[in-house]
Amino acid sequence: MALQLNHFYPSTSKHGKQPKPPLTSTRPRPTKFQVKAASTNGRELIQSGAVRPIPPKEAAMAMSSEGFILLDIRPDWERDKARVAGSLHVPLFVKDMDNSPLTLLKKWVHFGYIGLWTGQNFTTLNPDFLQQVEAEVPDKDAKLLVACGEGLRSIMAASKLYAGGFKNLGWLAGGFNRSAVSDFPAVEGSEKLQYATIGGVSYFFLQLLILLQAVGKDD
Repeated sequence: MALQLNHFYPSTSKHGKQPKPPLTSTRPRPTKFQVKAASTNGRELIQSGAVRPIPPKEAAMAMSSEGFILLDIRPDWERDKARVAGSLHVPLFVKDMDNSPLTLLKKWVHFGYIGLWTGQNFTTLNPDFLQQVEAEVPDKDAKLLVACGEGLRSIMAASKLYAGGFKNLGWLAGGFNRSAVSDFPAVEGSEKLQYATIGGVSYFFLQLLILLQAVGKDD
């Protein structure tokens, strides 16, 4: 007796049920987009007026006349080079001390593409950022002027602070990199404030450029 194969396999005729396509994964996206999302939320706060953008040239006046407290959220190695005297310091990013095989691989890639040229360490978000700011500034009605080197990290920090209950927030527009020598009257450290984010090979190119400019002025 011959066996009918359609007893063993699903029918492909128009009367038979078509096999269902495989289900796609419903897992959330990787967390590598969280930084971009946080900065986007910060920009929305600035555009809505919830966070006030303050240019570097107006920062000293905002602090002296309006009572803003300058909150420096740069990592330690940037602040050590140059800092505004009297400013508070709570880093948004800290050096990643994890030495698991995957993180070590990431560190090597980071060094090759970024660290060698900029001198920046491989970092991770400071999990205690909000709590550390609250310890420094218990009054959430206080006026905080959040600042970093380029302005991006401080947008993220302002977003976190706003979500944590701080509502009188200013953002140093463009960061310390956009500041002039005269914008902040008291600066401590071995470098100019606008150059503190530059390190690695880029730092030597910067020094060469400054030297050539100085020679050009002498001529």
